[in-house]
Amino acid sequence: MIVYLGGEAEVRIFEDVVHKIRRRKRYRIEKLDSILRKSRVKTEVNIIASARRCGVPTPIVLDVDGYTIIMERIKGTPLKEIMNEELSREVGRLTAKLHRKGIIHGDITPMNLIYKDGRVYFIDFGLSFYDDRIEPKGVDVHIYFESLKAYFENWIDLKEAFISGYREYEKAEEVLKRAAEIEERGRYVERRMM
Repeated sequence: MIVYLGGEAEVRIFEDVVHKIRRRKRYRIEKLDSILRKSRVKTEVNIIASARRCGVPTPIVLDVDGYTIIMERIKGTPLKEIMNEELSREVGRLTAKLHRKGIIHGDITPMNLIYKDGRVYFIDFGLSFYDDRIEPKGVDVHIYFESLKAYFENWIDLKEAFISGYREYEKAEEVLKRAAEIEERGRYVERRMM
């Protein structure tokens, strides 16, 4: 078993399944904490199912037990290890499908994308939520672009490939414009802090 501790959950990876356990936040009132964790587990499971229904490969949720989601383990390769333009274009197509249904992943990075049997799987919907506004979709895209910059020398080519796939979404131009505005906001803050 492999264990990862994140800010929101403990992830236990077994041979064929993954247990994602929402951990208690000691600074919160216990009853409120319990309500929030159960709500977030329910939301995450619902969004994973919605993503699958709109054609985005995700792990299959096998069971939910209190604060724990038990799902299939996707035994593939993280995109961080094999990223190329074709895969980034597919990430763009799949992100377009999510956004068309109002699903915001919240953490689209090459470590949360797994390649297996010719398909790109989206994993870790722990920060996901529903929202039809342009701003959260722009943030989703911006996070992906920033992760490309952090991991890959050819990030500009990968970004352009993503954009070509993402343009399948009817509101792509609005979202891409907003992602560029978000990047500019970050640059403005950086300049002001210097």
